[in-house]
Amino acid sequence: MTPEEIEALFTRESGEFVFARWGRPIVPVVFGVEEQTLSVVKGAFEAVVALAGHKMAETDPELGANCMVFFFRDWEELLEVPDLDRLIPDLKPLVGRLVAAGANQYRVFRFDEGGAIKAAFVFLRMDDELSALPAETLALSQVVQTILLWSDTAFRAQSPLAIAGDATILRPDIAGLIRAAYDPVLPGAARDSSHALRLFARMERPQ
Repeated sequence: MTPEEIEALFTRESGEFVFARWGRPIVPVVFGVEEQTLSVVKGAFEAVVALAGHKMAETDPELGANCMVFFFRDWEELLEVPDLDRLIPDLKPLVGRLVAAGANQYRVFRFDEGGAIKAAFVFLRMDDELSALPAETLALSQVVQTILLWSDTAFRAQSPLAIAGDATILRPDIAGLIRAAYDPVLPGAARDSSHALRLFARMERPQ
């Protein structure tokens, strides 16, 4: 992966470079799934957080749970979730835009004073496309897209996942970038594209 490719993964469609990683332990909670799927999603969090060298916790002192994942059939169901409109401002117009766009997923991030991620909300409308995916694949894909603030265009052309034999795995280049992004020497957030060079310098080179 070149510095230019790394830079592109954090450059938004508007042309703005925005990098952020989690600045606190991740406390995930999952809504709308059965116990079996719940364990798959939590397992994906544990695997990706371990890869990053980051931490998980039982509770967040400020928010309780700071990474909420919602599975549902229709966007309008979000309007019935108690107090969600307090966590997601302008929830009703957002739902209207997502319905109009035919979207099946959406992520919202919250940031601390230094710009690092302090909370994330992941919304998954289980249409035919998402329902056709194995639970492990869907969970890994969503957790990978939540562990960093990627560009809004980052994975349009290519998934962060790959097929290895019968298994779906995280692409080695993306795994290496996540590890590099959580190097404790680096800041939790950056707005200068030169940060891509710092990430590149910390990525492991194939032998």
